[in-house]
Amino acid sequence: MSMFIETLIGQVRALDQFGTWVNKSDEEILAEKYVKSKEDLKNIPVIADIDEMQIQDIRLIYQALALAFEKKTGVMCSVVMEMSHEGFGRSVVLADKIVIVNKFFKDAHRFSFRTYEKLVEEGDKMLSSAIKIYEDYKK
Repeated sequence: MSMFIETLIGQVRALDQFGTWVNKSDEEILAEKYVKSKEDLKNIPVIADIDEMQIQDIRLIYQALALAFEKKTGVMCSVVMEMSHEGFGRSVVLADKIVIVNKFFKDAHRFSFRTYEKLVEEGDKMLSSAIKIYEDYKK
């Protein structure tokens, strides 16, 4: 299992206070939260407000990325995220004084991946990129 997915599922399962997801596999939980087909997206309006659960789900992606980065490098990270009720916002992950991830959002209520495999691939790609950026700019 990739370090990103391992930390993401850890973050998601930590929020399951009542054991709702105890009988679901990691892949089922992540697919339910983050995977939407083109058909699913057709049913979501282009302009709509984003709810707090969706904001939290997006934040979990970047918190998991920061935690995976910390595990790989030993360098602590901070996640800063700002999101308007309309789904416009930004997520930044900082390591020391270096911005290792900088993601802008518009229509964040439609944030998703087409497949579980794409979630894994994109997460691993973001983690590799973050490590490379840190290595390039650290003193």
